[in-house]
Amino acid sequence: MAVTAEKLELPVRKERADSGLLGWFRSVDHKRIGVLYILTAVVFLLVIAFEALLMRLQLMKPLNTLVTGDTYNALVTQHGTVGIFFVATPLIWGILNYVVPLQLGARDVAFPRLNLFTWYLTLAGGIIINAAWFLGGAADAGWFAYVPLSGEQFSPGVGMDAYLVGVTLGMLGTFLTGVNLVVTILRMRAPGMTLLRMPSLAWYTLMSMILAITSGVPYIVAMVLLLFDRWFGTGFYAPTAGGDELLWQHLFWLFGHPEVYVLVLPAYGMISEILPTFSRKPFFGYKAQVAAICSIGIVGWIVWGHHLYTAGMGTAANTYFVIGTKAVSVPTAMVLFNWLATLWGGKISFRLPMAWATAFLFVFMVGGLTGLVNASSSVDRQFQDNMWVVGHFHWMVWAIVLAVFAGFLYWWPKITGRMLNEKLGRASLWFIVLGAGGISGPMFVEGLMGMPRRVYTYLPEQGWGALNAVATVGALVMGVGVLLLVVTWLESLIRGQRAPGDAWGDGRTLEWAVPSPAPAYNFARLPVVEGRDAWWDAKVNRGGRLQYAPEELDHGRHGNLVHMPSPSWMPALTALGFLVGGFGGILRNPTVALVGLVIVGLGILGWALENWKGYYLVVEEGDA
Repeated sequence: MAVTAEKLELPVRKERADSGLLGWFRSVDHKRIGVLYILTAVVFLLVIAFEALLMRLQLMKPLNTLVTGDTYNALVTQHGTVGIFFVATPLIWGILNYVVPLQLGARDVAFPRLNLFTWYLTLAGGIIINAAWFLGGAADAGWFAYVPLSGEQFSPGVGMDAYLVGVTLGMLGTFLTGVNLVVTILRMRAPGMTLLRMPSLAWYTLMSMILAITSGVPYIVAMVLLLFDRWFGTGFYAPTAGGDELLWQHLFWLFGHPEVYVLVLPAYGMISEILPTFSRKPFFGYKAQVAAICSIGIVGWIVWGHHLYTAGMGTAANTYFVIGTKAVSVPTAMVLFNWLATLWGGKISFRLPMAWATAFLFVFMVGGLTGLVNASSSVDRQFQDNMWVVGHFHWMVWAIVLAVFAGFLYWWPKITGRMLNEKLGRASLWFIVLGAGGISGPMFVEGLMGMPRRVYTYLPEQGWGALNAVATVGALVMGVGVLLLVVTWLESLIRGQRAPGDAWGDGRTLEWAVPSPAPAYNFARLPVVEGRDAWWDAKVNRGGRLQYAPEELDHGRHGNLVHMPSPSWMPALTALGFLVGGFGGILRNPTVALVGLVIVGLGILGWALENWKGYYLVVEEGDA
């Protein structure tokens, strides 16, 4: 029997309760939170782009004096750290937040207020780590912060504390996001959507989030231990006090290598959604892909030691990690062949997202093949600390960037309700791909010529000047491409054609069955899924009409009303406490830290006591 609004004494509204500009900051709608994640990533992207430009200008010619060595080290550290934790991560999290619940046929994520809290934690972490520039200097020990360089003796002051506190908050947000999305995928799928009927992106997201949860814990522990060493004089990483310097490296890379797959698996998932749509055929080898996803997750977790080939682990350990690292290429190659087989024989349409996805395939192969070289411990001893490995890492970054931007452009009409200018989007792609090659290609040659990583200047006779000049020009070309991409987005928002629900006309999954942008409640009635490509099947077999669950099985629906969760300021208040407490910690001010803890306590108390029952929203006329 359906639950009535009167029985729960819930208010009925014709407009969403989080309307208005301020409503965005207390909204628990997964779609709005996804947009906030994306906007956060774009802001921090501008920061790291400026940092990268300064580094490239410094290296453009020998004996340059644009920045000092200490400043260059800080730029390297901040660029890498902010890029991974506060650009790539929130951008991917934003897309997943918006798309995955829609693909599952759910009305929201499992824990809506926790979802909002994770965004605020990510924002707080990004603010703290970037604020160090203005509080005495940013961290300069490298993005993986090896001890003892990152200890109090060699990195005193605010910078390293800000790194540890900021990244810890970001990682806590990642951990909680992982929990939220795993529960959502396992427990909130539409009726009839079995695990083997889930869209590809949901599978990639599930494995990515499992890796984020399991690998994030060692890294958070590592940072807390280092904070204890810095703040309270403990000796977890000090051999003279019974500690071990290599403990940091193992704890860090227990996170650091799975983190590659935390980011790259959702990127793969986006490609696995784009290719079938623009090939107009089902994904080839779906079950093999699922097996490959699980294999990548398992093997990717247990090969962290290939980052420690030169740390003295011994021949047996090095051999194990060589074998494991090369083994992960097998399921990865399987996914690549799934993509190529999906394209084979398809009626391919090279719309804008497809063009970006195709560029990804090429860049991905270059990055992957150079990774196989690094997997050999004997070769890695030569490449580990020179520009070769920097080139490899950046090729992998470009692959992720192209895949994620392809996904962003693919779902842009769904998010904004506007179509994109294809010519502008293609122009930006050419500039970005050429710029990426211009930046990273010379790095491989520099590495073979012996140029170390993280040097801020060099002598003319070393012969690296021309290559660095090419890389700097490449960075400027990429900058033009990014600017064109931003113009593409703005032009779409201002003048773009309004997007229909199935924006590309060949959508296969459930998000294309709802209007663009999606309504607050996603689905007025929960759909019933009978096959893998639910929306495609509905278009082919039922004239574009989904099948819906009866009202007694749809506990969020009552008549023309849909149950909605209440907006809340408590996640913001709780995260504010972490922000204030974090600043108290990095400034070594116990009073400010205590104030932050009090605010956290008040936020958690308010969160526990506030109204959780929500309200009923009137379904718009004509909605299914």
